[in-house]
Amino acid sequence: MALVIIGVLKVYFVLTVIIMLIYTVRHIVFSYNRIFGRQRMYYGDIFDNELPFVSVLIPMHNEEQVLQNVLDSLLEINYAKDRYEIIPINDNSSDATAQMLDEYKKKYSIIRPIHRNSEERGKPASLNDGMQLAKGEIIVVFDADYRPSKDLLRQLALAFLDPEVGAVMGRVIPYNTNRNWLTRLLNLERSGGYQADQQARYNLKTIPQYGGTVGGFRKSIMLQTGGFNPRVLAEDTELTFRLYVNGWKVLYANAAECYEEVPETWEVRAQQVRRWSRGHNGVMFRYFLPVILSKQMTLREKLDGVLLLAVYAVPFIFALALIDSVALFFLGEMSVLAGWWVILFLGVYNCYGNFAPFYEIATALLVDGTEDEVLLLPLITFNFYYYLWNIGLGFLDAVSDLITRRNVEWEKTERFENNHGMKVEQY
Repeated sequence: MALVIIGVLKVYFVLTVIIMLIYTVRHIVFSYNRIFGRQRMYYGDIFDNELPFVSVLIPMHNEEQVLQNVLDSLLEINYAKDRYEIIPINDNSSDATAQMLDEYKKKYSIIRPIHRNSEERGKPASLNDGMQLAKGEIIVVFDADYRPSKDLLRQLALAFLDPEVGAVMGRVIPYNTNRNWLTRLLNLERSGGYQADQQARYNLKTIPQYGGTVGGFRKSIMLQTGGFNPRVLAEDTELTFRLYVNGWKVLYANAAECYEEVPETWEVRAQQVRRWSRGHNGVMFRYFLPVILSKQMTLREKLDGVLLLAVYAVPFIFALALIDSVALFFLGEMSVLAGWWVILFLGVYNCYGNFAPFYEIATALLVDGTEDEVLLLPLITFNFYYYLWNIGLGFLDAVSDLITRRNVEWEKTERFENNHGMKVEQY
């Protein structure tokens, strides 16, 4: 029995190393493509007088301090006023959100708010209600604290001139970058995730991911497939894979920029990452086999899809490998792969290549012309165990959701700054 246990521990350790190497190659390929590869053109240079009618949905809950930012930005956007509508969705707010939205409605006919008092709360339920009222076939979603650029709506709408496109995603850029070390590091992660990772996946025709805000999708697809599932926390990831297994594509518009506030404390960031992990892994359990068996996806899309689905499971896999290595060490079997240098390799890889991709961050800084920020990259090392713990907890949450079939509840992420200097919350 002891030999069997040792054999299992060794096999698991070797498999973990292989998984780490696969993700390392993935990051290197994306980084190389972004700098040296052929960059796939977007539709930004298309001029068309018949752009689609767009319904902009903005889920809101107690957003009195910030809702004017997104609404005022959308009112000034470069898109024909008779070709879009703005639908703020007041989801059971207890502050002045409802009154403020009604004031906007009186001033601007283009703004058509919804007031929800349903027991079923959260972003998916709000979007389902918004789609029922929306006039447009194209739905664009923003969170209440986001500040869209003037050309953003046009950039997103252009993608839907392609009949194969089911959704499109823009680029998110933090605006509170200089608050502290955390916000600066999160800016690095955002840069790597969008400027390098998303653009490379778009270049390589794999799976750019719809991100839940600063993006759009076809309403008919969602209505035909049952709308958003309120039991799914990562409704954006679920939409991405729902589209691909049904033969649709997702595009990435790097020039379509929108500005957000990132968490300013480690506690809030931990809650956010844990929720992301829980939601993403829940989608992985639902779509892992459908992606592999899909007849609508190419082999390249399936490979990237599997790696994308598993990205929030990797930290838990690695955490078990650390425990595995300790067990092998005390059993006198650590010679399985020449000792502790393997642990060092795995740790350094995860610090720089997985949770906050070192290669892709460096690439993004180079492309953006902000090379001086590369001096912050060594600090990403300290994020490693922080993310390992919180993402691992999210994975266990998702496993528990799967086993118990319990209903999930939306947890809000605290925000830190607005025009009045007060703290509020967001979805």
